[in-house]
This record gives sequence, C-alpha cells and structure tokens, in this order.
Amino acid sequence: MFAASPRVAPSKIAAAAIILAASTASLAAQDYGGWSCRDLWMERNQIYKDAGYCFSTPRAIRTFGNAGCVYDRQGDVPLSNTQRRIIQAIIRAERFNGCSD
Repeated sequence: MFAASPRVAPSKIAAAAIILAASTASLAAQDYGGWSCRDLWMERNQIYKDAGYCFSTPRAIRTFGNAGCVYDRQGDVPLSNTQRRIIQAIIRAERFNGCSD
C-alpha cells in the first residue's frame, strides 16, 4: 500500500501567506533614517544593478559598471512590488536627509 501524502490545512497555508506578506511589508517600510546618503544611494542603485539597469551617470558607472546591463530606462526595469516599495522608501529618506546625487 502507498502511504497517504500529508495534507496541509488551508487555514495553515493562509496563515503562512499572511505572515509572509506582513514580513515583506515591514521590509519595504524599513526605517532608513539612520543611513548615510552614500549608503542610501548604494542600496537604491544596487537594486537597479541587480535587475539589469544600464547606468548613465559617471558616478554610477564607476561604482557599478554596466556589464550585463539590459535596460536603459528605469521604468523598463522589471522590479517586484517589494523592490519598488523599498526604492520609494529610500528615495523618501534621501529627500528627508537632503541627499543629492
């Protein structure tokens, strides 16, 4: 006889999904207030680099390079909703801290 495969109750799956969504939202709402302008800039642009963005500013090209890049426009870069929320939080922190590119 074959052993029956264990089934996970739908309520446990729903609970796991809620926990995952909550942890993702808290990551997106991370407090960047204590970060330096340089660290904020690095974090934001690392997300774009990892997603294949082709940088155009000399500073970003020096720092990240353009090897393997695919997207010339930031709007074309395929980012998850979480990545977009993180970038927006970083931009808000950069503005609040008076950072300039």
